[in-house]
Amino acid sequence: MKNDFNLRSADNIRILSMAMVEKARSGHPGGAMGGADFIQVLYSEFLKFDPDNPAWINRDRFFLDPGHMSPMLYSILTLSERMGIDDLRQFRQWGSPTPGHPEVDIERGIENTSGPLGLGHTMAVGAAIAERFLAARFGDLFAHKIYAFISDGGIQEEVSQGAGRIAGHLGLSNLIMFFDSNDIQLSTPTDAVTCEDTASKYRAWGWNVLTIDGNDHSAIREALSTAGNENERPTLIIGKTVMGKGLIDEDGNSFEGQVSTHGQPVSAAGGSFEKSTEKLGGDISDPFAIFPDVLEGWKEVLNTRREEVKEWQSAKENWSKENPELSDKLDRFYSGVVDSSLLTSVTQKRDIATRSASSEVLSHLAQKCENMIVASADLANSDKTDGFLKKSKPFEKGDFSGAFLHAGVSELTMAAIMNGMALHGGVIAAGGTFFVFSDYMKPAVRLAALMELPVIYIWTHDAFRVGEDGPTHQPVEHEAQIRLMEHLKNHSGERSMLVLRPADADETTIAWRMALKNRKTPTALILSRQNIKSLPSQADDRVKDAEGAERGAYTITDAGDNPDVILIASGSEVSTLAEAAEILRADGILAEVVSVPSEGLFRDQPAGYRRSVIKPGVPVFGLTAGLPVALQSLAGERGRVAGLESFGYSAPYPVLDEKFGFTAEKVSEEVKSFLSAEE
Repeated sequence: MKNDFNLRSADNIRILSMAMVEKARSGHPGGAMGGADFIQVLYSEFLKFDPDNPAWINRDRFFLDPGHMSPMLYSILTLSERMGIDDLRQFRQWGSPTPGHPEVDIERGIENTSGPLGLGHTMAVGAAIAERFLAARFGDLFAHKIYAFISDGGIQEEVSQGAGRIAGHLGLSNLIMFFDSNDIQLSTPTDAVTCEDTASKYRAWGWNVLTIDGNDHSAIREALSTAGNENERPTLIIGKTVMGKGLIDEDGNSFEGQVSTHGQPVSAAGGSFEKSTEKLGGDISDPFAIFPDVLEGWKEVLNTRREEVKEWQSAKENWSKENPELSDKLDRFYSGVVDSSLLTSVTQKRDIATRSASSEVLSHLAQKCENMIVASADLANSDKTDGFLKKSKPFEKGDFSGAFLHAGVSELTMAAIMNGMALHGGVIAAGGTFFVFSDYMKPAVRLAALMELPVIYIWTHDAFRVGEDGPTHQPVEHEAQIRLMEHLKNHSGERSMLVLRPADADETTIAWRMALKNRKTPTALILSRQNIKSLPSQADDRVKDAEGAERGAYTITDAGDNPDVILIASGSEVSTLAEAAEILRADGILAEVVSVPSEGLFRDQPAGYRRSVIKPGVPVFGLTAGLPVALQSLAGERGRVAGLESFGYSAPYPVLDEKFGFTAEKVSEEVKSFLSAEE
């Protein structure tokens, strides 16, 4: 009876998947039809979830990597009562909860936004690390599985190398991944592009690898049971499936295994939607119908899940009574709220690099923020995330009592893993590398912004002052690129990222405080390699002054009611402007200096405040170590921004400062020239 139910349910999924794509005249039916058997057995027999509380903290997580197989996911979520038939009818339409590629929606059972292949299963690795981290602190009662579904495309994407390596190295036995190996991709069979031995590759990384007929329910069931009992290694189940399983053409001949069914409606691909629907047991007059016996079978499944959750909740209540402090801590971890006073006791040295100031903050957080996980892409001693590491210890196979991830040289992998940690919940994820290598991270950073994840990026070596390493390591265009994310709104109407480039050590502490408070979007901290002079304080309280950063921009030196010029910058250039302002003052020019760690945040302030910082009618001169466009909109049409318009060069950074005109003397001359042209 169980097999009959699963087979009927899988066929129902195939019909629904076809119907969605046919109605939308857009989509990918073939893979969804081939993967229907696995997804049915997984959800009906193995996946732990609460039908009445999709956000249940101890649910198993399912991460879909090939987002184009969304019809399969939407169908199983409809059978498990997370979605409705009308949602399926609106597949790929405006305002629908069933977009072409799934977008994270916990209430509907969607754990991750997927689209760029490879990132979905890499996020699953992050979730698996978060689960191990939490189980190490709260006990096996809170252990659960992370399931991932990957396709041939995800296996080919380079990020799978990092995901496979890290998961195997850490022995993430809570991670179970199904490889939907149907030998077909969008434009060709897979043998046109690869001949690698996937099973051997994953075994070399330390995975448990099982190869099965991915459309055989008994084989799927046995493989999932074996994987569930594995306690040393992550498991890869290679399921040899059939693209377009169940398809026939108008003459009744098999139309399975066709490349054409990967990315277009069955009818457009050359198959028969009508005859395939009938063959699979459906009614072409209502292809969106759920079979009555499938409906009844799923009611039993959901009732069974409710009983399982009820038993767990009872055990959890007993645990909470026996461990009240741990229980409070668990609630605090999952609330996502960070104590705003966490950094009040941080004391910074003067005139240090902002990466070093960040290290001081991280050292403090390692001891005070118990649910923080910090990662670094083989640069801990240079991006100064080792401030955290020295007060914690790295994750190791079988030991997740630490809180530091050595990600190795794999920035994109690290960024996607951080997304997975944030998606799992219960932890705060931060990761560091050189700013220039943010290029490697952009796809995962963009997904974090789209998913509204509070991931923290620690990007150091922020400008040409990296020096002798030369132009390959000197970010020039990067700040302008990442600040575009401050202009791009997410689906909640918020600026999709908070980008902060602090001007000195004390401002770095405030920037970290802002990052921890920001639970709505990712935060980027852009930090210097070289030492920076601490900024002057008119009230003799630099720490208090630095709190002005919380408004995006604030005045460092006030020139009175009638300044001659306003000087604006972020990061290390602010101290250069402060020195230049002193030179200008000696020449009778009153210059007001403004630190702008976040243009986006500044633009969100009331108009009155913005006018008090950048006064209307006063000439504005900006200085940036990147492209001038980064500050041009604040400087205005009549303003001027001095910056770089070419790649850097290899030389000691003081030499570069001199050559590029980033000394106080040269900047003051530039300001005088600008003001002369204004007259």
